[in-house]
Amino acid sequence: MLTKTKTDTSKAMQTQRRVQRKVDADDRKAAKAKPEGAMQAGARKYPEPPFPKQPHPKPGEEWQVKPAPLYDAPFWQGSKKLEGKVALITGGDSGIGRAVAVLFAREGADVAIVYLSEDRDAGETKQAVEAEGRRCLTLRGDVSRRPFCRQAVATTVKQLGGLDVLVNNAAFQVHSAELADLTEEHFDTTLKTNLYGYFHMAQEAVPHMKPGSAIINTGSVTGIDGSKELVDYSMTKGGIHAFTRALSGNLIGKGIRVNAVAPGPVWTPLNPSEKTAKDVSQFGAKTPMKRPAQPEEIAPAYVFLASSQCSSYITGEILPIVGGY
Repeated sequence: MLTKTKTDTSKAMQTQRRVQRKVDADDRKAAKAKPEGAMQAGARKYPEPPFPKQPHPKPGEEWQVKPAPLYDAPFWQGSKKLEGKVALITGGDSGIGRAVAVLFAREGADVAIVYLSEDRDAGETKQAVEAEGRRCLTLRGDVSRRPFCRQAVATTVKQLGGLDVLVNNAAFQVHSAELADLTEEHFDTTLKTNLYGYFHMAQEAVPHMKPGSAIINTGSVTGIDGSKELVDYSMTKGGIHAFTRALSGNLIGKGIRVNAVAPGPVWTPLNPSEKTAKDVSQFGAKTPMKRPAQPEEIAPAYVFLASSQCSSYITGEILPIVGGY
């Protein structure tokens, strides 16, 4: 019996060592192999790091970003998901906001975009929306100021005939490596833009919205995982997620759905205008897909959440689009 036991254990040991030798050989082979590039699973090939080193002053302008963010989604076929609707998009001049404006228009919506000071970008977005055969208002102002938010909503309703979809997307983001270096002015600017702006716009918009309307907030992966160099920004994005859930419950009796999209790194003017040139070059490289998203890869989520054809039973949800985290 003892001899049989020794034989069995010897065979098990030999089996384990064969497995080990194969794995060691596989590891050596993999180490010599050429590293894989970024994941490309879209309708076209998307840019991947390294990008040109480029710092940009705030608030960041899309026409200066190289390579240009991809927003026009040339393979997206509209199917009247938002036919006859009116949408108001903050931060709609560039980045995710521009891509959302274009797809909303392709789905049949008239669009008003709010922007801070990027006149050239706003003009290009307006042209892109109008090329889809829809109307576009451009509204220049600061969403952290309540009077402007009131004016933006009133102008949209008056000139476009109503308001069915609000996209809260405008944001301020600047890193701060040390907590002690985060000034009160910096902290206050982040909160005023990212939280007060969303609150002001929602409170002004809701009285004009009918059952079937939707509010979509732009959150962030930093609101889920946090970011050690974006303490204030992460705090506001987590707050936006909580705001989304709370507001959805508050408005469910009015028939207004409230959801959020929480993107990971996206190639927009927001990041080149807040990072060092070196960091911009490698932006998105640490994601499992080894590249940042392009705005047109994020925008379909907003169409989905805006359309009652697609998401009539969805409210209070946070939809992460984070490239495989």
